[in-house]
Amino acid sequence: MFYYHLLDFRRGADAGVMDVTSDDGSDNTSGVNAMLRKVAGAAAAKPHVEIRQDGEQFYIKTSTSVRTTEINFHIGKEFDEETVDGRKCKSLATWETENKIYCKQTLVDGDGPKTYWSRELQGDELILTFGADDVVCTRIYVRE
Repeated sequence: MFYYHLLDFRRGADAGVMDVTSDDGSDNTSGVNAMLRKVAGAAAAKPHVEIRQDGEQFYIKTSTSVRTTEINFHIGKEFDEETVDGRKCKSLATWETENKIYCKQTLVDGDGPKTYWSRELQGDELILTFGADDVVCTRIYVRE
């Protein structure tokens, strides 16, 4: 289950509970260890995600049975983050539209796929997209 706590997300949205209605491509991420993908897929089946916003400052906490990740960032300012498979990166989140945040991730060391994520509100849906090179994974959550 996805618990969605959001103070504003640009236009204003009420907190609520959301469930996954669509999950496309999460099992096909190039450059990510196959065993890690299986573990992540099982754990991500029912994540608890909390999003808080104060102006341009965001806090996102994602908890699964396997691990918990937390990120704090300000729109337009670079921040430290880890990719889904644990590689350190520098990330930069920007408003792509009034209701969509796009975040480009740049690896600190080594080679790997170019990665990004985006989160977009469309009515009662939250669309979460992850990309690794030309592979895209989309999850759609709906408010209960």
